[in-house]
Amino acid sequence: MTEEIIIAGFGGQGVLSMGKILAYSGLMQGQEVTWMPSYGPEMRGGTSNVTVIVSDERISSPILTQYDTVIILNQQSMDKFESTVKPGGILIYDPNGITHHPTRKDISIYKVDAAVAASEMGNQKIFNMIVLGGYLKVKPIVKMENVIKGLKKSIPERNHKLLPLNEQAITKGMEIIEKI
Repeated sequence: MTEEIIIAGFGGQGVLSMGKILAYSGLMQGQEVTWMPSYGPEMRGGTSNVTVIVSDERISSPILTQYDTVIILNQQSMDKFESTVKPGGILIYDPNGITHHPTRKDISIYKVDAAVAASEMGNQKIFNMIVLGGYLKVKPIVKMENVIKGLKKSIPERNHKLLPLNEQAITKGMEIIEKI
């Protein structure tokens, strides 16, 4: 099993953190992983993306031009990355701020209203965990117990009190993702 993923959105949306948690989760399962972030010099508010590969075999290169799964969190990323989903692959997106929705017919498209759900849960910082939960519902490439270990590894210890909220957010994402 090899899963090649790109997550793209604005800096500050938790794009890199989501990728890091996926990578740590794969490591906890003894899988080979790569985590390759990319962001503009402006950081928050600028565009950012992260490529994550989780595999049972050695990974020859972290540089990809097509992906099994593309997770999109803003319109600029939709414009740039919709075409990079491999035929038969998956595109997952949050519709908040998306004006041109995906149109491809050769891929599976899922929508997760993470911005709305995060607002309803009272904390915008869990937006990325809601998206991650939606992804893991569609493609359970890592076990939930390892996602929790990955969360503990990537969240500073002073914020470990937020782990239960992050778990709830992942569960919420699994509940609200819907196929288009």
